[in-house]
Amino acid sequence: QVQLVESGGGLVQAGDSLILSCAVSGRTFSRYAMGWIRQAPGKEREFVAAIGSRGLNTYYADSMKGRFTISRDNAKNTVYLQMNSLKPEDTAVYYCAADFSMGNITTSRPEYWGQGTQVTVSS
Repeated sequence: QVQLVESGGGLVQAGDSLILSCAVSGRTFSRYAMGWIRQAPGKEREFVAAIGSRGLNTYYADSMKGRFTISRDNAKNTVYLQMNSLKPEDTAVYYCAADFSMGNITTSRPEYWGQGTQVTVSS
């Protein structure tokens, strides 16, 4: 069983930066692809970013490229999402995700989900 716990969300102003963290339990963290998926009120879940098990490959949704950076520390069982130049449309609940398949994360169908952390960007 894998458990994911996000932290770092909050209320920020447009243009600000924020770092989300996701702590993962279990000894097999380094075998999983990890990612972030978000859901805004009244909208469907949206893929944000994903990173391969060894951290060598990263993928981003087009609207996040250049602003968001995903990284992982396999020694700490933690994945991060650095978010810069935040916009009001980035307001959403951000979920950490884990799966053996990167494709399941990029299509918002991961096997494991965190409980989510709220990010609110004011204009």
